[in-house]
Amino acid sequence: MASLLQRVGTLISANLNYLVSKALKANSMAVVEEYIRRVEDNLEALEDAAATVGGEAKGIRRKHREHQAKAEELDRNIDLLLSEGKTDLARTAQSRYNTVSRLAAAYGGQAEAQETEYQKLLDAKLKLEAKLTEVKQERAELQAMLDLAKSKEVTHRVVEGVAGSTEAESGIAEIRDEIQRRLDKATAQGEVDAARLENQMAEVLEENELDAQLLERRHRLGLG
Repeated sequence: MASLLQRVGTLISANLNYLVSKALKANSMAVVEEYIRRVEDNLEALEDAAATVGGEAKGIRRKHREHQAKAEELDRNIDLLLSEGKTDLARTAQSRYNTVSRLAAAYGGQAEAQETEYQKLLDAKLKLEAKLTEVKQERAELQAMLDLAKSKEVTHRVVEGVAGSTEAESGIAEIRDEIQRRLDKATAQGEVDAARLENQMAEVLEENELDAQLLERRHRLGLG
């Protein structure tokens, strides 16, 4: 029992900041996961030990009450026997009373010791549960930090890769510029074509108007 409480005490007093720092340096959750596993294992052992010691304490306390009640009964019987002049029986009852009283005292001491041990186990269990909750919260935050660090490392590698591809970028830029020049030329050509079409339409309209004017003159001159 003492060794269990020692192990639990070590786990309870563990420096979580140190664990987190160690995990960050190693870029791994392994050290934290191992601590959590050890806490959970010892919690299970604590629960089992507390149930055992608590059960024993209840049994011993029951025997203490039984022997105490028997001693009280014998005490009353001794007084009754003496009042009736039955000295021999009173002497026997007194001897029995002395034995039962010693046993009651012994059981009482054992019960107190077991109850104290039981309370220590319960207290240790509560503290270890609180530590487990705390470290699990730290684990969640640490995992987020590690994920962010890995993300930044990936970004850094990408940036380095981009920085190392100047020539490729230069070639891409030239291609992009060439495509833009072609687009600009095509756009300008489209504008020229549109202007030409407008001119042609204007010429056609003008010819039609001229023809209509000449036709009107023919009719007026009777040449139609």
